[in-house]
Amino acid sequence: MFNPIQPWKNSSASQQYEVELVKGLYRFLSALPCLIFLYINSIMLFTLRSKPVFSETPRYILLYNLLFADTVQLALGQLLYILAAARVYMARYVCLIITMVTALTTDISPFNLAVMSLERYVAVCFPLRHASIVTIRNTIAAVAAIWAVCSVNILIRLLMLVFLDSTPFHRFMQDFCAKDAFFHLKIFHDFEKGFMCVVFVSVGTVIICSYIGVIVTARSASSDKTSASKARKTVLLHLIQLGLTLASTLHTTIMVALHGRVDRVAIVRIHYALFLCLINLPRCLSCLIYGLRDQTIRPILLYHLSFCLRCPMMSVRLLKKR
Repeated sequence: MFNPIQPWKNSSASQQYEVELVKGLYRFLSALPCLIFLYINSIMLFTLRSKPVFSETPRYILLYNLLFADTVQLALGQLLYILAAARVYMARYVCLIITMVTALTTDISPFNLAVMSLERYVAVCFPLRHASIVTIRNTIAAVAAIWAVCSVNILIRLLMLVFLDSTPFHRFMQDFCAKDAFFHLKIFHDFEKGFMCVVFVSVGTVIICSYIGVIVTARSASSDKTSASKARKTVLLHLIQLGLTLASTLHTTIMVALHGRVDRVAIVRIHYALFLCLINLPRCLSCLIYGLRDQTIRPILLYHLSFCLRCPMMSVRLLKKR
């Protein structure tokens, strides 16, 4: 006997399958750019540890610290996106650890850019004293100071959270893991705005002064024009990176402004577009800026990238021969 409900059920199940398939494809394509940049950053980190010259040169040590912080932030941000897409809820303390490490690595980048600009300033303006001022020991001390200052900021946030929020940390979250799930009180936003203003004003002042100093030195007759020109472009790129990092702080402001004005599907898409352009993109530029511009790093980086691309092709050829 013909059942009129059966074809409708089959059609409904087919449509639901197509919807889930499109959602899965969309999530994969959304995560693909970040995974590609994460892969390139990882190759860059491996490159900076492949030769002794990179471990013995102060500016490469600073570059490694910047890339390490950017890669950790990029990896944790992608992890949170995947967990949110898979609708995985976690205990509050697990989410807190992930968000605090992400915030720590986010704060490190501006300070690291300031120290890198100062290193280029000393190299151009004081070339005879550069080797005695910018030593490996002083560079490591500067890196340690950057991590210490950013860790103190994170510690203050944690103490404020413990004293102002009575929610147990072992309780499972009711929503996706995000920093705003913990620091939703006004005092947290005021503290973060104050800290970020101090950071960007101070770091921006250092980079701009370094840029002006390099330009003034480049115009003098006794300076190395080629070296001064490269340093000027590098410091200018640092300033652009700082601007992009500052733009990433607008993510929360834009999302709050759009809340309640557009539907949930649009909110998710806008959230990921801002996440990709304002947060992830600045973390991906370091590898492209320094890896391709530096004459020492570029051939080694391209070799490692081409080697990793050749391995799957060689495996395919061996399987075909078998």
